[in-house]
Amino acid sequence: MSDETIKGVVKQKYGRAALRVSNSGTSCCGSTSSREGRDPITSNIYEAGETVDLPREAVAASLGCGNPTALAELRAGETVLDLGSGGGIDVLLSARRVGPAGKVYGLDMTDEMLALARENQRKASVENVEFLKGEIELIPLPADAVDVIISNCVINLSADKDAVLAEAFRVLRPDGRFAVSDVVVRSEVPIEIRRSVEQWIGCVAGALDESDYRAKLLRAGFEAVEVEPTRIYKIEDAYDALVNAGIDVEAVAPAVDGKFMSAFIRARKPVR
Repeated sequence: MSDETIKGVVKQKYGRAALRVSNSGTSCCGSTSSREGRDPITSNIYEAGETVDLPREAVAASLGCGNPTALAELRAGETVLDLGSGGGIDVLLSARRVGPAGKVYGLDMTDEMLALARENQRKASVENVEFLKGEIELIPLPADAVDVIISNCVINLSADKDAVLAEAFRVLRPDGRFAVSDVVVRSEVPIEIRRSVEQWIGCVAGALDESDYRAKLLRAGFEAVEVEPTRIYKIEDAYDALVNAGIDVEAVAPAVDGKFMSAFIRARKPVR
């Protein structure tokens, strides 16, 4: 698939997901991907106490694979940018952590998600937040603009991850922190999965190998790169998703089982 094809498919899928939440208040996740009846990537990633005061639409629109706001160690007064902010759950949680002296930007390319996020901001009565329309490969902010970049299972969806990381480096201030949750691959992924559009949308086929992720961050200029596993997926977790994509599960099982993981990726922009 071309970069533009991937981008179009992702935009369409997430636009529909936002409309589903806006119109019904139900979860974005229309189906589960494990035989236990749960989504192994997006389920149970926030503590109940964290989301109790948020609009239910913000929680329902969550399609992440981790909780970067908890892991990023945000501090009062910091400026934060969320790449691919969706319905705004991580932006609103970050706004709470940085306090009124801080600021949080949410960046998304999907009009429907931006509308949902802004409505969630209004319902939550949060003022230190601004949602921007744009692509994570070309961030509409000046250089040295933010202290921390977070993201939640979105960088996988980009077909040009080098551009994303270069832009992240550009907009971070010296000594700024890159702190994202993402799906990472521990070894080569079967070609059948790479070719599946549905797996791109589900942030699996776009996942980088752990060593590639490290190398790309270092090439972009980052230092102190760390990859910390937060959840490792078994073949049972992805069974239904693979079957629905027309993939022979038994054939790919040895190459898939335990090879995908949610991880927290940290890096830092050097001080000039």
